[in-house]
Amino acid sequence: MTKILFHLAFPVKDIPSTKAFYIDGLGCLAGRSSSESMIMSLYGHQLVAHVVEDTLDAQRGIYPRHFGLVFYSENNWMALLEKVHDKRLNFYQKPKVRFVDTPLEHRTFFLADNSGNILEFKHYKFENAIFGETDFHKVGDTDFAQQVPVVAQHSL
Repeated sequence: MTKILFHLAFPVKDIPSTKAFYIDGLGCLAGRSSSESMIMSLYGHQLVAHVVEDTLDAQRGIYPRHFGLVFYSENNWMALLEKVHDKRLNFYQKPKVRFVDTPLEHRTFFLADNSGNILEFKHYKFENAIFGETDFHKVGDTDFAQQVPVVAQHSL
């Protein structure tokens, strides 16, 4: 099968702080860039940051809009978490385990870039939960308190 990539374009305040977060912090690979936009590879997927002149409205909580990665390997998820700590990136929500002792159990953490874009990185204990387990109807957090940003460092 031919490889297919996911593409996401999103708004940012400026290119320097975007480079600092995505390339220096998360380890994205840099592609083409100008003063108005930048292409990056996030684990092989194409992100395109576009500078917007208007003030970006801050989202309250993780819903409805965020993006990120689902790791098949817990070791890869842990490696990214260690990189986040090493690069001293701030958490939007600290690492936690959701839906403990259910087929939907997964580890997750959220980050926010300097433009307010929220990213989630997670690993499911059971791979079938990624697209399956349709008898379970939970998707995300339902408690509003869990949507409030943490915005703090967390040590391993």
